[in-house]
Amino acid sequence: MDPIFVGKAITTETSGSVFLLPKYGNRHGLVAGATGTGKTVTLMTLAEGFSRIGVPVFLADVKGDVSGLAVPGTLNEKLQARIEQLGITDYKNEAAPVVFWDLWGKSGHPVRTTVSEMGPTLLARILELNDTQSGVLDILFKLADDRGLLLLDLDDFRALLNLVAEERKDISTSYGLVSTQSIGAIQRALLRLEQEGAEMFFGEPALELADLMRTTHDGHGVVNILAADQLILKPRLYSSFLLWLLSELFENLPEVGDMDKPKLVFVFDEAHLLFDDAPPALRQRIEQVVRIIRSKGVGIYFCSQFPDDVPDDILGQLGNRVQHALRAYTPRDQKAVKTAAETFVANPALDVAKTIGQLGTGEALVSMLMDKGVPMPVEKTLIAPPRCRMGAITEAERMQVRNASPVGAKYDNTVNRESAAEMLAARVEQASKDAPAASEAEEGGFGQKMNEFLFGSKRKQGMVQDVAKRTTGNVGGSIGRSVGSAIGESVLGKTGKKYGGQIGNQIVRGILGSIFGKR
Repeated sequence: MDPIFVGKAITTETSGSVFLLPKYGNRHGLVAGATGTGKTVTLMTLAEGFSRIGVPVFLADVKGDVSGLAVPGTLNEKLQARIEQLGITDYKNEAAPVVFWDLWGKSGHPVRTTVSEMGPTLLARILELNDTQSGVLDILFKLADDRGLLLLDLDDFRALLNLVAEERKDISTSYGLVSTQSIGAIQRALLRLEQEGAEMFFGEPALELADLMRTTHDGHGVVNILAADQLILKPRLYSSFLLWLLSELFENLPEVGDMDKPKLVFVFDEAHLLFDDAPPALRQRIEQVVRIIRSKGVGIYFCSQFPDDVPDDILGQLGNRVQHALRAYTPRDQKAVKTAAETFVANPALDVAKTIGQLGTGEALVSMLMDKGVPMPVEKTLIAPPRCRMGAITEAERMQVRNASPVGAKYDNTVNRESAAEMLAARVEQASKDAPAASEAEEGGFGQKMNEFLFGSKRKQGMVQDVAKRTTGNVGGSIGRSVGSAIGESVLGKTGKKYGGQIGNQIVRGILGSIFGKR
């Protein structure tokens, strides 16, 4: 595998080419230096180099000028002089295969994930929740799993919050205390996130990692550029998104061991944002990922102003290093210079601490891993220029690249399938339909019992019947006896008078009882 040409050593006693060996590209790296010293150009040179050997790259475009990778550069006198100085014989202006991405879907294809895939830890960081509120968020995710509620977008998350608010007492008993204050704080944080436009980030179709690891038909790796000029204004969302993407790579890619070249190179620009205010558990997670992910064929390259922006435990894992100029104007700068000088393998012909402050634009102190993974002594190096445009592209050029993208049809249109919000809404609707029927059934049951109490049933008599019989018994007794006696005496004589009274009594009881026995 051809090595990636980084630049030419210009140390007083040394002169030679400096390369990055592809088989050590997954040993991670660091590009550091003050603003305006050439870090972005170095990143573009490395991205082009990896792309030419068939390695896909993902990097964030914080200032907008990384987008120049998508179009060929223009040869001028200054660039021609640099090429001749470096001794490059096969230089030609060309574009790299680029796919643009954007969380808001404006400057590239939308990048989406689901609430479930983001998980409670990173979501709590995006929402800027405290420890208590983060604990409630853990309960919400556990409840969603137990009840089979699919959390895809922020509507699903809000519906789940409403459910927890309604069933707070029962949920607190089963899962742990959930206070109304915590629910309110999470709802307010969710509202702020929506106002910032982050609802575009949650939903489907979710990003598939395979679409970040594409190669072209001629074997070049695709350079995936995330538009981050607006995203960087929301540091927590920016850093949490990159950490989520890195975690997805770590959890889903298989172990591949040592390879001739990486499967993917992942660039963290403004790396200090990853670690600002990060809790110890999150820092430990990042360190674990950086330490192990190289065995899955992924190389991580941090870019920041100062090398000590990256914690020591992670800094020690970065084998390929490019240090641009640092100006020691403040005690903070002086400390950074000292740290940078101490992290390089010493070169007897070079005073590193002194040289860092004297580097010009496009110059850097470089140390790459050589054979057997041994870092080379640090060299003052003239960095090779990229072959693309060193500057931002126009909106028309961006649109042209986007229209030719192989993944546009897949991600540009949203999909809204049934999930927690729809499921909970359907349950509420069904409950509202069942309520009148239940009410009628309840009323019918009460009416039936009252009817039986008053008027009786086949098995027992009711209160009205009982009163009626008692009444008819008293009234009918006297009437029946009188009528019956008169009829019996006239027909049968004195003997008929006795029996006629009994028969008449029964007849009148039956007539009046049947009348009062009806409803």
